[in-house]
Amino acid sequence: MIITIARQYGSGGRLIGQTAAKKLGVSFFDKEIIQLAAEQSGVSSEYIERFDEKASSSLLYSLSLGASATISADYGTSPELPANDKVFLMQHNVIRQVAENDCVIVGRCADYVLADRKDCVKVFIYADIKRRCGRISSIENVSEEKALSMIKKADKTRANYYNRFASGKWGTPENYDLCINSGRLGIEKSAALIIEYAKLRGLI
Repeated sequence: MIITIARQYGSGGRLIGQTAAKKLGVSFFDKEIIQLAAEQSGVSSEYIERFDEKASSSLLYSLSLGASATISADYGTSPELPANDKVFLMQHNVIRQVAENDCVIVGRCADYVLADRKDCVKVFIYADIKRRCGRISSIENVSEEKALSMIKKADKTRANYYNRFASGKWGTPENYDLCINSGRLGIEKSAALIIEYAKLRGLI
C-alpha cells in the first residue's frame, strides 16, 4: 500500500505523512527523494533541490510520449530538456522504485506518477488560511503578514508544478481519494483518518 500526500503550505501535510508512516511502520519519503535522485542520476542534491517541485516556463519535451521512456535515457538528462523537467523525471523514477514497498510519499506529483496503482491512497491536506498563517508564523518566526505572503507563493509554486506535470488540477477533489481539513482534526487525528480510510479500502 502506498499513501501519497499533496498539501497546502502550512497545513501540516508533511508531519501528517510522517505520523501516518510511523503508525503503520512503513518508510516515509519527502526530501529523501531528492537524495535518492541525486545518488541515482549522478548530479548534486543541491541541483535537484533548486528545481524541486517547481515548473519551468516551457515544456520542450512532450511528456505525453511517456515519462518512463524518457527516464530510461540517463534519467532524462538530455541537454534539450529544461532543468525542471529533468528533475521531475529523476524523481518520477525514484517514486516508482520506492513504491515497490509500502510507504508514504509527500508531494512531487506522486499521486499522478502512481495513478496506475490500485493500492495507492491519494490524499490532499488543506486548512483555513488563519491556521496556516499561525503555523508558518510560529515555525518560521515571521509575522503573520509575511507568513501569508510565503503561503501564497508556495501554494502557487506547488499548483504550477502539479498542473504542469500531472493530468489534473492541484487541489481539485476529484484528483484525490481523501481530502482532509487538518485545521479541524489536527496532526494525529488526520493521520489516523488516513489509516482508517486505507483499512476501509481493504489495503491494510
